[in-house]
Amino acid sequence: MTEDIAPFLPLSPASLHILLALAGEDRHGYGIMQEVARQSESRYKLGPGTLYDNLQKLMVQGLVSESTRRFPNEDPRRRYYHLTAFGRRVLTAEAGRLEEVVREARMHLRVPRRAL
Repeated sequence: MTEDIAPFLPLSPASLHILLALAGEDRHGYGIMQEVARQSESRYKLGPGTLYDNLQKLMVQGLVSESTRRFPNEDPRRRYYHLTAFGRRVLTAEAGRLEEVVREARMHLRVPRRAL
């Protein structure tokens, strides 16, 4: 049985950036903030409140889970987060939706040729 993805779309900008940051590897909160800044070339920055509120929501929705990943010599209080298989499907669907939006925008924004 596959869950319906439609109710999760469109993703909020914060949710989209968080899921995208977790698509490559498990990360802790500060690592997510750094990856979002890197991917957006510092045009989008997540504050801790926005990050952790959204992480909580994404965990309740089953898109993200707390990872069991731990490193030696690291603070045991540090929590890592993992993109779930369902979260990856939602992120993939959102990327496809955004591709369609961009395609439509490009089509409608074409400058018409002037008649000679």
